[in-house]
Amino acid sequence: MTVVTRFAPSPTGFLHIGGGRTALFNWLFAKHHGGKFLLRIEDTDRARSTQAAVDAILDGLKWLELEWDGEAVSQFARKDRHAEVVRQMLERGQAYRCYATPEELEAMREEQKAKKLPLRYDGRWRDRDPSEAPAGVNPVIRLKAPQTGETVIRDHVQGEVRVQNAELDDMILLRSDGTPTYLLAVVVDDYDMGVTHVVRGDDHLTNTFRQLQIYHAMGWTPPEYAHVPLIHGPDGAKLSKRHGALGIDAYRDMGFLPETMRNYLLRLGWGHGDAEIISTEQAIAWFSLDAIGRSPSRLDFPKMENLNAHYIRECEDTRLTTLVLPFIEKKLGRALDGGERDLLHRAIPGFKPRVKTLVELADGAMFLFAKRPLTLDDKAAGQLTPEARAQLTVLAARFGALSEWTAAALEGVVRDYAEQAGLKLGKVAQPLRAALTGSTVSPPIFEVAEILGKSETLARIGDVGSAN
Repeated sequence: MTVVTRFAPSPTGFLHIGGGRTALFNWLFAKHHGGKFLLRIEDTDRARSTQAAVDAILDGLKWLELEWDGEAVSQFARKDRHAEVVRQMLERGQAYRCYATPEELEAMREEQKAKKLPLRYDGRWRDRDPSEAPAGVNPVIRLKAPQTGETVIRDHVQGEVRVQNAELDDMILLRSDGTPTYLLAVVVDDYDMGVTHVVRGDDHLTNTFRQLQIYHAMGWTPPEYAHVPLIHGPDGAKLSKRHGALGIDAYRDMGFLPETMRNYLLRLGWGHGDAEIISTEQAIAWFSLDAIGRSPSRLDFPKMENLNAHYIRECEDTRLTTLVLPFIEKKLGRALDGGERDLLHRAIPGFKPRVKTLVELADGAMFLFAKRPLTLDDKAAGQLTPEARAQLTVLAARFGALSEWTAAALEGVVRDYAEQAGLKLGKVAQPLRAALTGSTVSPPIFEVAEILGKSETLARIGDVGSAN
């Protein structure tokens, strides 16, 4: 058997972080078994579905590097096939037309409320002769669900879950306007697409009981199921807007790397011993549905940042330059030229051990492209006392005499000067950092000076040396 999984989001907004994890689990399971990972856009809700949301979902999956097999399927485009299956169910006696009016159904619900009964359709048209149908009423078509026995889900995560069929009513398959309901469309699409395993949030568990009844009515073999607990916020409450970023796009904009998100989302509810840092190759080799936990997972933003710092340190310099470039150009409001991109690439190794996100890296790198004279932050300005400015003027003269412009040579000049002046190295290096970067935090200052080059370094020192 070829394993076939699917991710089936509704295009009503961004790719939710929970949806990203669901897609990841489906992708990993398919890859682990050498199977297929399919994408279906469940766009039957025409009022809420938008092309912008579809584009956002596709963009988010591509950023996570979760490529799907074949073309994305539109559920709405398959509505005629859904209706065809319902006609087959009518012919088989597995479905029937219901002519109850909205007013009748509302009265039925009010009576059930008054008697404190469960709110469910009472089957009034289940065995009624269609010749009794009132004029001018377009019927819905309902499943003739079993009324005795039970429906059982054998779930890879939740275990065996049962419901008495008497607790389930005859659900609507086709609305009065002929459009299919979600529960029907999902079953028909999964069957036609050959889906063997459905991995989705446990908020769909109750839907599965009803969907299994459709499979049984059609005589189809249902897929295997794995219902994954939802992601909660750091406080243990259901994830919501008050917890901050909900969409995958927000994490990209905050400067997280795609491999960070794959690793982090993988560990939200799935584990392999004590392993925390798990490469994509390892994840594919190790992944199984049975290792998914039953308890909801909590977002831990500091942990996510620390994991991102690891992947930034591991990132190849050229790729990291490419990744951070859009953040820098957005801040500058212009594109970097070739020389500036080369400057950034040479500076990347000094930033990698010091930042947790691409945003931090971009913020830290802005001094490379700043116009002179630099704008100093408060701490940097505090470093540039009259005494420090005088020291920098002396250092500039010594730097100017260097024949070899390297970090080691520059450090040697500063150390010699500090020793001669009876100063600790930091008393000289920090004012130099302030002059060259406008900040008191940067990569190693002698590496910064080497990257900036002799002319720019001396010019920046000259700017503060003359600003008395």
